Amino acid sequence: MKKTGSILPHSRFGQILWSLAITLLVGFAYFYVCLPAINLKDPEFYTFAGLLCVVFMVCSLITSGFRVAATEQATPKNLFRDFVQGLKQQCLPVLLLFVALVLIALVGEVLSLPIFRASAYQKLLDVQTGDFSTDITEISFNEIPTLDRDSANYLGDRQMGTLSDMVSQFEYSNDSTQINYQGRPVRVAPIDYADLIKWFTNRNEGLPAYVLVDMVTQEAKVVRLDEGMKYSKSEPLNRNIYRHLRFEYPTYLFSEPRFEIDEAGQPWWIAPRIVKTIGLFGGTDIKGAVLVNAITGESQYLEEVPSWVDNLYTADLIMEQYDYHGTYVRGFINAYFGQRDVTVATAGYNYIALNDDVYVYTGVTSINSDQSNLGFLLCNQRTKETKFYTAPGATEYAAMSSAQGVVQDLGYTATFPLLLNIADEPTYFIPLKDNTQLVKTYAMVNVSQYQVVATGSTVSDCEQKYIQMLAAKGITQPEDLPQTEASGVVAEIRSAVLDGNTTYYLRLEGDSVFYAISAQASPSAVILNVGDRVTLTHELAEDTAQRIINAQSLTITAAAPADDAPDAA
Repeated sequence: MKKTGSILPHSRFGQILWSLAITLLVGFAYFYVCLPAINLKDPEFYTFAGLLCVVFMVCSLITSGFRVAATEQATPKNLFRDFVQGLKQQCLPVLLLFVALVLIALVGEVLSLPIFRASAYQKLLDVQTGDFSTDITEISFNEIPTLDRDSANYLGDRQMGTLSDMVSQFEYSNDSTQINYQGRPVRVAPIDYADLIKWFTNRNEGLPAYVLVDMVTQEAKVVRLDEGMKYSKSEPLNRNIYRHLRFEYPTYLFSEPRFEIDEAGQPWWIAPRIVKTIGLFGGTDIKGAVLVNAITGESQYLEEVPSWVDNLYTADLIMEQYDYHGTYVRGFINAYFGQRDVTVATAGYNYIALNDDVYVYTGVTSINSDQSNLGFLLCNQRTKETKFYTAPGATEYAAMSSAQGVVQDLGYTATFPLLLNIADEPTYFIPLKDNTQLVKTYAMVNVSQYQVVATGSTVSDCEQKYIQMLAAKGITQPEDLPQTEASGVVAEIRSAVLDGNTTYYLRLEGDSVFYAISAQASPSAVILNVGDRVTLTHELAEDTAQRIINAQSLTITAAAPADDAPDAA
């Protein structure tokens, strides 16, 4: 009876080709799914290369017809001996490569440890000392973000529900990025395909819009594009932004790609390029970014990114580098024994817009205390310019608890605060939201005296109450209250008695608002006549629809002409 031939190749060359084919097939599948960088400084590269070596060696042993010892001799010692002999005979070069990769990874990991390179880790972040009053100017109400990420995502998702032609095919991505857009803080997020079927039926046109949420007015809108975005995170195949970047730049290490828009409203993916600056795997930093047009997929690597790009250095990377900076300030030993002058960033962070850039804010506290802050950091997310400001006081979470205590009967929860300059006082600004993620009121908490808490239904109202509270406690002077002037001819006078004091309401010619001032604050109001020219100092209006504005002082600059004066009784 004729024996059936083996399907395994008999020649040495055929065995190698068979093993290579299987290895390449497995390697391509792994690379396509996991997308490791072909870079010795990427830990995932060693997993990828090691997998290829293992697959090749196993295939070589199988194709060579390797057999273990007979059953009566199949002891663990004999099995291991025969396995090693088979590897030596069939794939010694690959085995040596595998061992070399393991050794390189281990040695590289050891040489990257802070115990050997503490000074290099400490110098990753250059921290300058800043002057709070000079650097952090008082920003106007239309620049203060009043939403956190969760609230912005909630508003963006709700806006999608109002679009009947999109809601069945697309969904909100919940992947928003805070940027400065045309001088205003906003969050932008792409939309995603609702599911795989929706992708298949819409992939030719791409994603037709993105969502923009104004962080000040809390207005969300869907911005429709003339041409759809073909490259996104929700693409499953080659146009997936991660895969597109890896195929275009196979050796680059990337931070998480962020969605942004330029000043013309065109959508982009910003992929910061990661570099390892200490040893083989340590000292993570950023060196430029790849900008990918979300519509066409055209990409360009730039070491100096344009000014409209706001997200190059992530908040997590900045806080990690500061922790190295503060922990190893006096070396590795001091970081764990003695801990003299050791500081770390607090657990949370937020973003604030300054000078047309987005800055990360986080507090700084001692390693031995979590009850108070020593100061805070502001770091430019585009340039990594970082400054430390001395401002001892309550931690962000202590301030949040203090703000929540004022409105505990309403059940509002505090968002992570922003740090603002209010009357030259470092102040936590904390939006308070209900359980539907909608902001209902605002709080301002003094950093150095966190029992000083003011709340208001608008940012302006909150600020007015807060500064009045500072003045009442002797922290600032009443004249620090934000004010402006109005001048004109009195067109109308009304009066009312409030709490035993007469308050006069004046309307100037050509104006629709009334300025309220009491006779106690300005006795000149008692002798005021229609037609008199006056100058008023008053608080800033909370909104354009405000009808009555409180005035602090009144000066009569010219009396009404005799013909206009009221007749004597």
